[in-house]
This record gives sequence, C-alpha cells and structure tokens, in this order.
Amino acid sequence: MDLRKNRIGSKINSIHLIAICGTGMGALGGMLKDLGYQVTGSDQKVYPPMSDFLLNKGIEIADGFNEKNVSYGPDLVVVGNTVSKENPEVVGMLQMGLNFCSMPQAVNRFLADNKKQLVITGTHGKTTTSSILAWILNEAGFDPCFMIGGILRNFGSNYRLGKGEYVVIEGDEYDTAYFDKGAKFLHYDPFMAILTGVEFDHADIFKDIDHVRQAFDAFISGVSSQGTLLAFGDDKNVADLTEGRQCRVIKYGRDANTFWHLGAVSVDPPWTNFEVLKQGSVFGNFKTRLMGEHNLFNALSGVAAAHDLMIPVEVIAGAFETFKGIKKRQEVRGEKRGITVMDDFAHHPTAVRETIRAVKPFCPDGRLIAVFEPRTNSSMRKVFQDIYPLSFGNADLICIRHPSRIGKIPPAERFSSQKLVADLKQQGKDAHFFQDTESIIDFLVTKARAGDLVLIMSNGGFDNIHERLLNSL
Repeated sequence: MDLRKNRIGSKINSIHLIAICGTGMGALGGMLKDLGYQVTGSDQKVYPPMSDFLLNKGIEIADGFNEKNVSYGPDLVVVGNTVSKENPEVVGMLQMGLNFCSMPQAVNRFLADNKKQLVITGTHGKTTTSSILAWILNEAGFDPCFMIGGILRNFGSNYRLGKGEYVVIEGDEYDTAYFDKGAKFLHYDPFMAILTGVEFDHADIFKDIDHVRQAFDAFISGVSSQGTLLAFGDDKNVADLTEGRQCRVIKYGRDANTFWHLGAVSVDPPWTNFEVLKQGSVFGNFKTRLMGEHNLFNALSGVAAAHDLMIPVEVIAGAFETFKGIKKRQEVRGEKRGITVMDDFAHHPTAVRETIRAVKPFCPDGRLIAVFEPRTNSSMRKVFQDIYPLSFGNADLICIRHPSRIGKIPPAERFSSQKLVADLKQQGKDAHFFQDTESIIDFLVTKARAGDLVLIMSNGGFDNIHERLLNSL
C-alpha cells in the first residue's frame, strides 16, 4: 500500500483535530483555519502557548476528550499520534462512520499537494535544518510553504502557506497514528531530501539501532530515481543506508572527500564564520548566529540544497546573516544581574553534548551552567543511563532534575537522575541532583554570578523555569 496516495475526500468544510495542542497538530489546525475550513479541536491538557495561538485563530478547543466533541459530524477527523483506539472521540468517530486520517496524510492533502517536497529527516537537527532552508527559499523570493516542528523567529510561526512551488517538511521517524504504526516520513514524496544522521532514539517505539535503520531505509527507498538525497557523510549509519540507491546521493560533512565540506571556522561572538568548499574548492564564506559545529553541518546542508535549487551564493549568505533561529533552540530568554538564561530543546545524549560544546565558547567571561530535565520517553529510560555522563564534559556546573513524568515508565526501565549525578561527581564534575524545579531555581539564585550562562535543556516547558529564574534573579 502506498501511504502517499491521497484517500481523503474532496468535499470537506469542517475538520476536527484530536490532540490539537501538540506542536505539529496545532500548526495543522492553524493552517487549516487559514485555508478557510471550519476547525475544532480537543486535547487532554489545554495550555499556553499553543492554546493561546489556536484561540487567537478562532479555533474552538475542548478541554478533555469526549464523544460529544465529534457529535456534530465533522467532514474529517485528524487523529494525533498520541491518541489510542480507546479514546472516546475515536470510539465516537468510528461509530458514526466519520472520515478520518493521520496528521501526515492531512499535510499531504492540504499543504503539500502538487508541491515539490523538500523533506528533512534525521535523528538530530531536523527543525534547524528545515528552518534554515525555508528562510533561504523565502529570501530568494521562492514564496515557500513549510511545516516545521518549531517556531521560526523570522516568521513567528511553524507553518506557512506560500504560493511558490516548494514546500519544506520536517520528516519525523516517529509513528503516525494508532491505525498506522509506520514512520510519519513514509507519507511524503521527496523532490529533495536531507538526512542529517541516524542514531538510536525513541526507545518507546524502536527496539534498537537496527530497528531505527529499517525506518530510514524505507524512507530512502521511497525517494524516486529523479529525486536527490543530501546525506551527512560522516555518519556510518548514513553511509551504509545510502549505498547503491536509485536516487541521486550527494554527501556533505567535515571529510574533505565529501562533495560539500566545511573549511575554516572562527567564532567572533555573536557570530560564527564558516567557509564552505564544493569538491575541494571554496564555494563561499558565510556568517551565522547559530552556535556549534553541529549547527554548521545543518547550515552546510542548507547551502548544498539551496545551490541545487539554483539560488545564488550571495542570496544564501544574506539569508544566514538575517536568520534569527528557532524558539527553544539556543534561545536567549533574558539576562539579569549579568547572568544569561538560554532555552534549548536538547534531550538525546548526543544533542546535550553538542549543545553544551557549542555554547561554551560564547560565555568567555563566566561559567556554563547546564540544567537538564530528562523528559522524553527515551531519556526517562535507562537505555542511555551510561551514556549521559559523557555528555556534560564542557559544563562547569551541572543541575539534573528528577524526571517529572517518570511514572509513565515501567519501574525496571527507569532512568536514575541520582545515578547520573553520582557518575558525574566520580568524574570530578560539580553536579547536583534536584527533586523539583523550585529547588533548582533557589540554588541558581545563590550560585549563579555575573558572566555565567545558564543553559536549560528540556523538550518541554520545564515548569516555566526560564521566566521564573529570571524573575527570581
């Protein structure tokens, strides 16, 4: 069965989204409203900022799942991937015989239909890479559409309905819906794809790295012989997966043998200057406010993609200088008493390590204080227990919170923040365990000093620790 074949009916006026407050579902709801559809939604926990965003769009949101929410008989129900078959709205939807689909099916039908799809995939860097490419296309006058898993500061949104021929889609390897356990990205038909790297993650749905590789193998197999895949050449999993493919494969990375690779790099806060080489010759020099080598590889793939779309190098360079980044990715939330508070989405051990390493050169006059909340289904499992201690080497002071949602994980599989702190102390690191967010704030108010940068890492709201810390400071 080809998941990319559109099976959603054409006569649609009203659409209901179950679990609308997720980042992707909320963006889809806003987009559908902008397209002129009557949109309703529901979620278990309706809270800002997504609830405010949706209400400002004029979308009616029900707090909690109830069969009554679909009793009006919407023409289409979009079912979020966190929703089970036992959900009362799903039960009602099935009993009423309503037309339903998954989020990526809706994206295909309402956003990507008849567009050239630029799909960004990989364990890390998808949101940043997608955002970079969307902004370059915008600055080149291509008027792109996009659907991205983070809010682009240049647009103030994570979606856009452009009139150009390209749509940028962040392709997620997570499962699609209760009725479709395949990866979301299998629904897309890339004109061009970017693969940023493949590591083990999402331990709640993948058994091991081979299971993850199977999902990416299926995605790459779906890129047509007319399509192009830009792949991070320094990743062994990527190298293995891209061997002998029907599509055109172009490698990028740090290795001089890759088609695109990084040249000289220098840091001049707030700028990072980097040289790009194409087949060994200098292609151009660029400057960006993004921090860290991992982001330079994200930028490098953006350069390669833009060049392949025939965008002039000077336009690409100008786009990097005006790119403001993404919310929750190295986002400075404020400064008090000379102490900078930064918010970041990092949660996988590799992302934590690379984010700390990236930010360290930008606090030359003080310490880097790393604050980490294990919150994802993978980070709350002990699968990464022995790897996390290797991620904090560049931090001067480390604060680890007890996972607030650890009750979701079977006791035998649970991650221990106390053990992580003990392992870090064995390495001679200044590490501390905290049971709750309030005690972290109290600790930082007394310990942080002028020149320090507090890097707060979590994939969630972290009890609004950023604003509360700034207020306490």
